[in-house]
Amino acid sequence: MKLARIFFRGAAVLLLVAASNMSMAEDKKAELETLRETTLRLIQLMVDQGMLTQEKANELIQEAKLAAEKTAAEKAAAEPRETKAPDVPKGKDGKPVNIVRVPLVPETVKDEIREQIKQEVLMQAKSERWGEPGANPEWLDRIKIDGDLRLRMQADRFDKGNTSPQSLQVNGINVNNSTKDRRRLRIRGRIGLHAKLNDRFGAQFRLATGRSDDPVSTNATQGNYGNRYTVAIDRAYLYYQPKPWIRVVGGRMPNPWLHTDLVWDEDLNFDGIYATARRNLFKDNITGFMTAGVFPIQDIESSEANQSKSKLLYGIQGGVEWVQSPRASYKFGLALYDFKNIEGRPNTLNSTGQNDTSPQSRQKGNSLFDIDNDNDTSTQRFALASKFREVNLTAMADFSAFDPIHVLVALDYVKNIGFDNSEIRSRTGTDFEEKTTGYQARVTVGMPVIEKRFDWNSYFGYKYLERDAVIDAFTESDFRLGGTDSKGYILGGSYGLDKNVWLSAKWLSADAISGPKFSVDVLQIDLNARF
Repeated sequence: MKLARIFFRGAAVLLLVAASNMSMAEDKKAELETLRETTLRLIQLMVDQGMLTQEKANELIQEAKLAAEKTAAEKAAAEPRETKAPDVPKGKDGKPVNIVRVPLVPETVKDEIREQIKQEVLMQAKSERWGEPGANPEWLDRIKIDGDLRLRMQADRFDKGNTSPQSLQVNGINVNNSTKDRRRLRIRGRIGLHAKLNDRFGAQFRLATGRSDDPVSTNATQGNYGNRYTVAIDRAYLYYQPKPWIRVVGGRMPNPWLHTDLVWDEDLNFDGIYATARRNLFKDNITGFMTAGVFPIQDIESSEANQSKSKLLYGIQGGVEWVQSPRASYKFGLALYDFKNIEGRPNTLNSTGQNDTSPQSRQKGNSLFDIDNDNDTSTQRFALASKFREVNLTAMADFSAFDPIHVLVALDYVKNIGFDNSEIRSRTGTDFEEKTTGYQARVTVGMPVIEKRFDWNSYFGYKYLERDAVIDAFTESDFRLGGTDSKGYILGGSYGLDKNVWLSAKWLSADAISGPKFSVDVLQIDLNARF
């Protein structure tokens, strides 16, 4: 009985809904009325049989009526409305005017478009940090500007027994003073821009004081009336890093080698291109690295009058970094620097226009010969006697058991295996004593980098660099005022005056090893600032 009541009740509701939603066309009015009457009699029959009370029957009829009204409203909303065709407008000539009609966009489509635009705007606002107090534009986060300024007081103290400048120049050492002490104020300023172009490419551009024809010094001497310091492009390069462990760099770039100032001056930058790779080896705490590159030194356009060739450096270095523990780490690097066409070529007797293989820049120390071969000392042009193929072994250690105080040890050894006296004799007609070895040891105690007030460090080092161990143009410019054929010690230290401001002092005492006597002690006191 209960199932029958449910069945008849459901059937009655369906019939009433169907009756309410039937078309109201004239030819179906009778059918609609018949269906309505049948449904009402069915409900009344259920009341008479006791299956429904009169009260329940009235509720059933009302429920069916509301359901029908709701269905009819939804159907009316979904169906396009009939509209009266608008009158076609006509122009002054009575001809119809073309009208572009825009179809009605459903509300659901409008809502979807609004939501898409909203999400896109929110994502852009989040990435560009709209409305954040003090937030920079997104492109500015990819650019970093840094620089430094150094004020220096330098005192050069010459040994009174030094060889005279005239005698030194005969040996190819260009100095104007070898016996008179000198004091001067110097300044160095550098400013650089680093740009991260995207996830793989980046660039750097840096300006610095100093002469453009001096590759190893960015100092400018103060005291010239109305002095305006010369500023040159110090660095300008692009890098490409397709993977975290490999990088390719091209342009004018910083020194890519693991090194000390035994072979390369700290201010020296390189033209050319190189690639470097770093990978973990057997353990996570041992990293291997390899760097190789080609670097032009002097570009020469060969001609019938000038048979010289462009000078190049081919370099390769491999090594490892070993982090033994949080308190001890080590670095080792073995490099070969092979200079091409760096040696001088003699001209035909009394002919000065055939070759000019003189180096563009040099300091002092290397073995030289007169390429003009005419015995005229007033027009002498000197060039390097030896070829240079330098093998360089560098080792560094960092002990930090008393952190933040570190003990840093650096050892460096170099040998010019390109020196061949028989080859030099056949090319120049002169014999030269083989002096092709150099080494350096240095110990530093204190903070590796001076960053804040009261930071400090001190160091002591010894250097021995024979005349043809390295090219004198590229080695340190302060020790014996630059060049090779030098031996002596270095003592110095630094102290932090405030954040990014520190005071440093250095004493360099050097003598000649085998050349004419030329001994110099140099004192440098620097006030440094970094930003």
